[in-house]
Amino acid sequence: MTETKRKGARTIKDIPKEILEQLNRGETETVNLVEWLAVDRKVLLENLLGQCNRKKYLQPVLKKIENLEKQTVNTINETIGTGLLEQANAHNDSDFLLSVATHQSDLVRCWATFTIGKNSELNIEQMLLKIKPFAADKHFCVKEDAWGAVRKSIIKNLRESIAILSEWAKEEDENIRRFASEATRPRGVWCEHIKELKQNPERALSILEPLKSDSSKYVQNSVGNWLNDASKTQPGFVKELCKRWEKECDTKETKYIVKRALRTIGG
Repeated sequence: MTETKRKGARTIKDIPKEILEQLNRGETETVNLVEWLAVDRKVLLENLLGQCNRKKYLQPVLKKIENLEKQTVNTINETIGTGLLEQANAHNDSDFLLSVATHQSDLVRCWATFTIGKNSELNIEQMLLKIKPFAADKHFCVKEDAWGAVRKSIIKNLRESIAILSEWAKEEDENIRRFASEATRPRGVWCEHIKELKQNPERALSILEPLKSDSSKYVQNSVGNWLNDASKTQPGFVKELCKRWEKECDTKETKYIVKRALRTIGG
């Protein structure tokens, strides 16, 4: 997907009417969080299904949204993705899922991540393979939903997931490398914790080691945050690992990761 060069508004009320209409029709990507929050998910959903000639899918999905105990942009996105998967499965409609996965709207692609993460017919290897293009997506929100959509499955299949993601940590694409780290953070943000990695963070060393002097600040931040998560329960492990990394890699990248890792416990 090509990145939109347009500069976004600072507040929702400042978004030009024509831009908001384009966003709600799925004709362009959001360029910042303000625009992302401003999109009317129900309107976008109706427009998507109308454009794809799948209007019969609309009411069942809207009903799932109405039944939500708490409606937030995140719960609505997940519910729409789950609902679209259910409708596609019920109508044996794989073509529709493909059109959602490759849509020009970043929000529609966000929904697509949940059609993968909620697909119980996929094993973890298949699920991670299907989510990989979304992990590499150039849009910030799609990348975040990509790891969030499959995190529960990663937790349930931790050993196999770590083996697969250890290879992702060596990929050329920084977004893929960052996914490997971010998806396995012991604590993470607004997501289920990984109890096994909180107590035994060494189990993920095969992911972390290739990233200890990563050239990408995007990846460095994630690795530093990963270790800072672990330091809340296993500070000794994190301190010793950071000391070893500093001896092995006398680089500004490693120094940055170590500083971020130790920011709440000191050296």
